[in-house]
Amino acid sequence: MNSRLLASSRFRGLRYRLLALVLVPLIVLSGAVLLLVSNWSSDYTYEQLFTKVTTDLRVASNSFSRIQLNGRQELDWLAHSALLREHLAKDDLPALQMLLDQRRELAGFDFLKLWSADTKQMLQEENWRESELRDSALTRQLVNAQGQMSAGTDALSGIEIYSREQWNQEPDVDAATVLLPLVATERAAPSDRTTEDRAMIIRSLQPVIDEHGKDLGLLEAGLLLNRNFQFVDQIRDLVYGPGSLVPGSRGTVTVFLDDVRISTNVPTVTEDRALGTRVSSQVRDAVLKRGESWVDRAFVVNDWYISAYEPIVDVSGRRVGMLYAGYLEAPFRDQLFTAITVLTALVLAGSLLAAAAAALGARAIFRPIEAITEIVRATARGQHKRIGPIRTGDEIGELAFQFDAMLDSLSSQRQRIERDALLLEEKVQHRTLELKTQNQRLQESIDLLNQTRQQLATAEKLAALGELTAGVAHEINNPIAVILGNIDVVNTELGDSSDVVQTEIDLIIEQVYRIRSITERLLQYSRSADLHHTSHAPSRAVALKPLIDETLKLLSHQLVGKQIQVNLTCDTELGALIDPQELQQVLINLFRNAIESIGFEGEVNVHCCEADHSRVRIVVEDTGCGIDEMNLARVFDPFFTDGKAQGTGLGLSVSYGIVRRSGGSISVSSQMSLGSRFVVELPGAICESVSV
Repeated sequence: MNSRLLASSRFRGLRYRLLALVLVPLIVLSGAVLLLVSNWSSDYTYEQLFTKVTTDLRVASNSFSRIQLNGRQELDWLAHSALLREHLAKDDLPALQMLLDQRRELAGFDFLKLWSADTKQMLQEENWRESELRDSALTRQLVNAQGQMSAGTDALSGIEIYSREQWNQEPDVDAATVLLPLVATERAAPSDRTTEDRAMIIRSLQPVIDEHGKDLGLLEAGLLLNRNFQFVDQIRDLVYGPGSLVPGSRGTVTVFLDDVRISTNVPTVTEDRALGTRVSSQVRDAVLKRGESWVDRAFVVNDWYISAYEPIVDVSGRRVGMLYAGYLEAPFRDQLFTAITVLTALVLAGSLLAAAAAALGARAIFRPIEAITEIVRATARGQHKRIGPIRTGDEIGELAFQFDAMLDSLSSQRQRIERDALLLEEKVQHRTLELKTQNQRLQESIDLLNQTRQQLATAEKLAALGELTAGVAHEINNPIAVILGNIDVVNTELGDSSDVVQTEIDLIIEQVYRIRSITERLLQYSRSADLHHTSHAPSRAVALKPLIDETLKLLSHQLVGKQIQVNLTCDTELGALIDPQELQQVLINLFRNAIESIGFEGEVNVHCCEADHSRVRIVVEDTGCGIDEMNLARVFDPFFTDGKAQGTGLGLSVSYGIVRRSGGSISVSSQMSLGSRFVVELPGAICESVSV
């Protein structure tokens, strides 16, 4: 056995050496080619990307300059317009103000002002008002220290930074547009500032001169760049039009004030504009501190972009901001990765084909030994395979034949064992099914026993309730008869004098008869052994809303005293087919239950609507303490209370019986501390308003 293992190891080692002799040079050569091609492709691709973004920044910079030129041209046109000169000559201030407002809207300026020839007065609200022209390098090119304009009529424009105090003096500049809360940005330089309150404005000046060269005034215009999305979007659409980038990439343009994005279309994670975010410290140092243009990969807000930055210089020659153009790197990187992956796959495929050819050659040499080895491993994995005939005419062929015979014997024994196991499993399943059937029948018997026991308990409670109500009704009827008799005597004795209190006497008689009606119903209820079949008063269609309103009036003193608000909505014209007094008794029980549950301060929501099968639904919800889940199934049992209620436990039980006798249903759902919800459904019918 040891000699065979040693021989197998020798053959395996020889096979691997033969394969390595062919495959190792191929793998080394393929890896070198892949490495060289990948590096060259990456360098060339990024070189092209940087060239493109440099061109994009140049186009964006030209567009930025074009916007300044457009502002100067607008002022030049206005300064040389005959209409402006005519209004100035006539000193028609309303017309001048209207003309300035119109041109400001058409040109897109944030402010457009007209100054007097000595620059001491500004046209404001159709009047010349004393004011002071902003002092800057741009102003000093046109106006000397004495307020006199220099010779020449060309318009001037440039970038100026307004402090908060300065732009607050411009009534047309909105603080909500200028102020930007700074957003903590990854890779940005540390800063204690929380808000950017400065404004970057393209300011333009144009003298107004008549045909004789006389100074008539000075035009001043400003275009605010803070939150000027039209400006950056217009440049983006020009630079990154359709087809200019690969699918999935995104072109962006940004104007920075110092290192803060004040106008941008760079998105955040939530696809909002990344206003108030800051540039990375590496870019800030290169562009703002050293005045260099930056063209490279840059981390922009939350992703890597192919980026180009250049400084923005104000009229004094100071670097006050940056202009940025760039596009998302990931799609280009993905395309490069895809190309390298495809190339790698092709090289690997070629290598695999060569390796397969080498392996097939080696396999032809060592096939008999590999066949035996494979069958041994397959048998260890539980697979049913055979070596088959090996026509070598030596010990290996004999070994293969004997090994196949041994496998056949083991297979026969395994099949017998599997058949016996299958038969045993069928018997176990059959017995298990019988046990499940017996358990199901036993459970049904237990459920029936529990139901019967519950019905017996309910019957005992109903019997006790019947005795109690019969006794109470009998005891109440006796004093009722005495009251009626004495009322008749009082009425007779008073004679005509009874007119003064006749209303009160009639009310007493009415309420006594009502008490008698209630006792009769208690007697009727007590004589019934089944709540579902107890005879009851004739049903009629009852309008729900009037009856509920009347019921709430009866309980108004309790509701007001406990500061409980009742919200009633009725979305049905159908009435309930039930005796109105019985329905009122049900509602009183439900409302009292809600009042007791709430205690003090809460809401009771009552909603009426149509249900299925021409039925009406009344929903009573409260915001009280709720009912314990363990007690939900017993709330309609006679005499059941939760230990906190002050009642006898008959209200909901009586209500349950009334509703069921009327062909309806009543249910409850509740959560502790969230309140309870009672749903009453009754047969519906067209009704008239009924009083009780």
